[in-house]
Amino acid sequence: MRLSHAPSRVTAVFDEPNLVSFAGLAPVMALAGRAGLADLVADTLTLNEAGGVNAQLKVPALVAGMIAGADSIDDMALLRHGGMGRLFDGIRAPSTLGTFLRSFTFGHVRQLDAVAAGFLTSLAATTPLLLRDAGAVTYVDIDDTIRATHGYAKQGAGYGYTHVRGLNALIAIASTPTSAPVITATRLRKGSTNSARGAAGLIADALTTTRRCGGDPRAGALVILRADSAYYGHDVIAAARRHGARFSVTARMTATVKAAIAGISEDSWTPIHYPNAIWDADEQRLVSDAEVAEVAFTAFTGRRQSDHISARLIVRRVKRLNPKTVEGGQQSELFSVYRHHAVFTDSPYPMLDAEACHRGHAIVEQVHSDLKNGPLAHLPSGRFAANGAWLVLAAMAFNLTRAAGALASAFHAKATTATLRTQLIAVPARLARSAGTLAMHLPVDWPWEHLWSQMFTAAAHPPTPR
Repeated sequence: MRLSHAPSRVTAVFDEPNLVSFAGLAPVMALAGRAGLADLVADTLTLNEAGGVNAQLKVPALVAGMIAGADSIDDMALLRHGGMGRLFDGIRAPSTLGTFLRSFTFGHVRQLDAVAAGFLTSLAATTPLLLRDAGAVTYVDIDDTIRATHGYAKQGAGYGYTHVRGLNALIAIASTPTSAPVITATRLRKGSTNSARGAAGLIADALTTTRRCGGDPRAGALVILRADSAYYGHDVIAAARRHGARFSVTARMTATVKAAIAGISEDSWTPIHYPNAIWDADEQRLVSDAEVAEVAFTAFTGRRQSDHISARLIVRRVKRLNPKTVEGGQQSELFSVYRHHAVFTDSPYPMLDAEACHRGHAIVEQVHSDLKNGPLAHLPSGRFAANGAWLVLAAMAFNLTRAAGALASAFHAKATTATLRTQLIAVPARLARSAGTLAMHLPVDWPWEHLWSQMFTAAAHPPTPR
């Protein structure tokens, strides 16, 4: 593709007041209004007059900016162009939104957490966000990630387990076998914090929100909490059980776990072959063959008797490559020396199904990547509470974008935020008014015209209840 005219014969002038570059924000923010975002903010946030006035307008503005691609406070200026002021009310300058964020305290961030939970619950009730077939399972996954920061002005920044200076974002997601993940709870923590610190409280919040979205264990729904070995501890697993969820947590290789594995008889191992090879980080190679066995196991026996938790230990073992060389300096064979990967679980599934189910925990990494390619490309403020609020707003933007995609098509219900932004959000439009109606004129032959129209109709003109 090339210019149809010589560059010297092409001109550009920023002089059109009726254009908007993100026409997809119209149905998305209509959906946010239908889900009661502004009302939730007005009823929950108690910010003072210094920066919190009109919070019910500023929170949706920040969410809209993130959906449009803003990853810093200055980027919120993209909401103030062309005809955006005709299409939307309550647009605020970046400086105003920055002052608003800096007015947050830890307590206000927790209030915003409540807004996010209520907003997700409403979205799940009005869109096909969390699809649950009869008898299906809902997975709740928890994991943390380090968001690198630079300079010395960030409160709470420090070196964590990745040896990268930054802040630690703990995130819980919910998904089903037929629907993409949504973010059910978040916490921003100091960069030097332990992964499991505060995880039990986050799990309680995440499971409560999941229950309100329809995955209620007390109503017979099966909910399984999945986590890696950083969360192998009594408090995490006990929190899952208190809220009616099953658990599937990677076990650390403690002395008791090693003893349990050593007690598995050789004829108890079942060979398995992965249709898609998995990457073994320790061996630095792809693994497609392994063996699996299970044994009854009681964890946390070093605590008082009432804290002991009995369940299953499902163990996968993979042959190690021979670390030594034979004559000639070449490896000629594999010895029967194994690496073991143990999962502590009370899953009701058979052994092989439970082991495969646990490997699906990696889905949370996709959410981390999605956020880091969007609003979490930066943590924009020097104040810790402001960045905590930013993380919660990023989760709300993620969920709202996912809900809007679900209205467009089954494909867009599972697409990444970048894909949704390209195909459904970043659509240019020219505004025109006729007979009291504001019309958006979008590009002819837009490749996703039908899907965009479907999302617009479902979000802005929902069917009247019978």
